[in-house]
Amino acid sequence: MSNRIQASRATARPTRTTASRRVSFLRWGDIDRILLVAVLVLSLLGCLLIWSATIERDDLTGGDERAFLVKQLVNVVIGVGLMALVVATDHRWVRILAPIAYLAAIVGLVLVLAMGSTINGSRSWLIIGGMSFQPSELAKLAVVVGMALVVAERSEGRWRDRVGTTDVLLMLVVAGVPAVLILAQPDLGTMLVLTATVFGVIAASGADRRWLGLLAGGGVAVAVFAVVSGFLKEYQVDRFLAFTNPELDPKGAGYNVEQARIAVGNGGLFGQGLFQGSQTQSGFVPEQHTDFVFTVAGEELGLLGAALIVALLGVVLWRALVVATRTDDMFGRIVAAGIACWFGFQAFQNIGMCLGIMPVTGVPLPFVSYGGSSMFASMLAVGLLQNIHLRTLSAPASRLTPQKRVLVRG
Repeated sequence: MSNRIQASRATARPTRTTASRRVSFLRWGDIDRILLVAVLVLSLLGCLLIWSATIERDDLTGGDERAFLVKQLVNVVIGVGLMALVVATDHRWVRILAPIAYLAAIVGLVLVLAMGSTINGSRSWLIIGGMSFQPSELAKLAVVVGMALVVAERSEGRWRDRVGTTDVLLMLVVAGVPAVLILAQPDLGTMLVLTATVFGVIAASGADRRWLGLLAGGGVAVAVFAVVSGFLKEYQVDRFLAFTNPELDPKGAGYNVEQARIAVGNGGLFGQGLFQGSQTQSGFVPEQHTDFVFTVAGEELGLLGAALIVALLGVVLWRALVVATRTDDMFGRIVAAGIACWFGFQAFQNIGMCLGIMPVTGVPLPFVSYGGSSMFASMLAVGLLQNIHLRTLSAPASRLTPQKRVLVRG
């Protein structure tokens, strides 16, 4: 009998080792390669565009032509490291750490109001030593994860059930605290992105459509109140509306819009060539390496190069929605859908202001614009998408509906 037990244990050991190896292989071998490639290509294209936008700007670089290129490459490397860390983290730990990340974002926003630096009329930056950090970028991800956690904890096991009134109110409270702090800076661009993201998260959660109507109407009412009550000064409103009439803010947003349109129009179909754009190399477009980096692509890479960036961003959104569709986990579904809404609206807002069809609000183009805060937040979000994707692949087949089994195999 003892021999049989020992033999049974001996045969069981390889099984556990094989299972461990299978899980390890699944963790890194089955990541969404399409999503990863799209993100990396966008990031590297962004480095080239940032380099072109700053190579002739001695006032920014101090004479070092590669200064911003090197800085952005470092941002990308750190971002990829953060993404890999999230991918390697067990799904249970992701949910445990979510409240901590949310509280950290709140603390960062409070510190900005207490001791932050004002840049372009918005007190959004913490400057520590020679490094600057924008907590509102990480707050976008924290809000998505926090709202998803609220619904998941209350609705575990009820994937198909409708989200109730209490769930929606709790999600709004989670989103409302950072929203008030961001509005107090005031950072209107981030507030717009956050509003669209919250709307998308609530829609993805399965809430009643009446809530979506109430949220849309409430958003309009708050905007009208902010203008009528004087919360937004006249110059702020003019700056916001300068895309309709540049004369409202001829030295600020109106000037930016005009120069951005000229730069994009100069590109034609094939562009003037990298490092050859007349507007870009002359430094006529303000903040061209950050908020207006898309104009570099339009002028120097032309319509085809700009379309490539839009297509790659479209791939990122497609893969995020695929992850949201395939997962049978409420938390993962809402997080993936929220990230898709965040990236989608922010990209539309950024590209739209470069083309003159959206107000100038100072939001970066995901993965492309210069800046560590935006890059880190975006890469962390991609890491979460990959984590959810891998959890879906490793889920027992018995937990999936027949339709989702087909999606996962596809």
